[in-house]
Amino acid sequence: MKKVLILNGSKKFGNDNTRLNATLCEVASQQLESFGYAVSHTHIDKGYNPQEEVQKIAQSDILIYQMPAWWMGEPWIVKKYIDEVYLTGAGILFKNDGRSRKDEGEKYGSGGLCQGKKVMFSTTWNAPLGAFSQKEAFFEGKGIEAVLWHLHKAHQFLGMQILPTFMCNDVIKNPQIESYITAYKEHLKKYLG
Repeated sequence: MKKVLILNGSKKFGNDNTRLNATLCEVASQQLESFGYAVSHTHIDKGYNPQEEVQKIAQSDILIYQMPAWWMGEPWIVKKYIDEVYLTGAGILFKNDGRSRKDEGEKYGSGGLCQGKKVMFSTTWNAPLGAFSQKEAFFEGKGIEAVLWHLHKAHQFLGMQILPTFMCNDVIKNPQIESYITAYKEHLKKYLG
């Protein structure tokens, strides 16, 4: 049985009361269990033990980060989690940075020990979809994957395969909860079903 670890990166702040991200965590959990996955959870803001998280990641086949976007990226608690847990995972999640003085063919970023594992990001944004897709818009048509590039690279460093990101847009000004849920189920079925 494949194992999935869902990381809830939401944090109550301003007008984010974390309900949508909690709902999407539950949707993913139910959907993945229906596909036959064993699902575990960490709600980052409720606290965690870095050593236990390393073991949970090492035992998982797939990580899913569920989080709101704050100031064009992940909430600070998600970055803190990555910094603390992944550093604690040296020797388990990665052996080194990949380089070798003896073999110049070994390249930076090739020392990950998580080959075969996958990671997916599911994010909620107040920004409309057009802000990502239109060349003249705020993100210059670069798309969500470019905005999350640093997270892709952090997990690629560990050896993980990056799955396409799921994104909910206009979550404050024009929330469409039911259509988010339907689209998320379809995304999970397409990439993990």
